[in-house]
Amino acid sequence: MFELKNKEGSSYHFTLKAKNGQVILSSEVYNSKAAAINGIASVQKNAIEDGRYERKTAKDGRFFFNLKATNGQVIGSSQMYSSESGMENGINSVKENASEADTKEI
Repeated sequence: MFELKNKEGSSYHFTLKAKNGQVILSSEVYNSKAAAINGIASVQKNAIEDGRYERKTAKDGRFFFNLKATNGQVIGSSQMYSSESGMENGINSVKENASEADTKEI
């Protein structure tokens, strides 16, 4: 499920949640609802492509990933994971959940 949230005024942000309710991907802040909806569509389109995931290690040794669009722009980022396998499980969850996920505005 994508949750689309109005942050402040005309700013929007979305998260993708797994079936268990855990947030598996968070977006940047968009300047309009339409832009955020386009971001959700981009996640749905790009989520199945393994090459779109940028796997990273933070300075503290934890792992995270970014999902990038075809133009290289980051369209979503994960939480921090304590293990590389946890990060890979997060990527697989995005792949499994994004393309068919409904969007709920909250």
